[in-house]
Amino acid sequence: MIRVIAIDGPAASGKSSTAGLVAERLGWAHLDSGALYRALTLAALDNLGERGAGSGEPWPAQRIIGLADELPVRLVRVGQVFRPEVAGVDVEQAIRGDRVTKLVSAVAAIPDIRTWVNTRQRQAVEGLGVGGGGGGVVVDGRDIGTVVFPEAPLKIFLTATPDERARRRLSQRGEAVDGDVVRRESQALAARDAADSKRRIAPLKPASDAVLLDTTALTLAQQVTRVVELARGLFPG
Repeated sequence: MIRVIAIDGPAASGKSSTAGLVAERLGWAHLDSGALYRALTLAALDNLGERGAGSGEPWPAQRIIGLADELPVRLVRVGQVFRPEVAGVDVEQAIRGDRVTKLVSAVAAIPDIRTWVNTRQRQAVEGLGVGGGGGGVVVDGRDIGTVVFPEAPLKIFLTATPDERARRRLSQRGEAVDGDVVRRESQALAARDAADSKRRIAPLKPASDAVLLDTTALTLAQQVTRVVELARGLFPG
């Protein structure tokens, strides 16, 4: 049985934080699929220009893919974490800025880009040799349980209200968490939810056999504990 835990959910639902801590608790590897989409977006911005900013398809898919293969854009395993690199440079911090965030959904909606990313995610997991041994991998994203690893034995779909997700995101940025700011951030997240849910390719939705976990009233530690309990019940030893 492939030892993969798929954790999906909308933006700022705590997927990456939860997945990273779950992997740490289990002694497994962690793969953040969003990091690869963001690394592709950063590479395109830096090398193809920003002429397409705000459009439905910022650059032709094959130009992005060609650039990704040439630079290259890749995930490199460092310890138990897959780190995004562009041309051999660690871009984990650079990909989290607003410049990338504004365009990553548009890039991720391009079918050929999704195929490229999904292939490399599967290759990364296959490279771990996960199977009947003692390890595994926790993968988070928006279509991990529905498209990338539909055979994953444990699928989690995290949810939280837009307001709560807005508060969390603002806190992460170190910004003031007041009514007007939360409202604007909440509206932006709701708009992204709608775009991700309505896209034709791999829309954001829970897998039919996913465990739905509403984290609105949960601390990060509580949601991590819940997923770890489910994992240990399914993957003993």
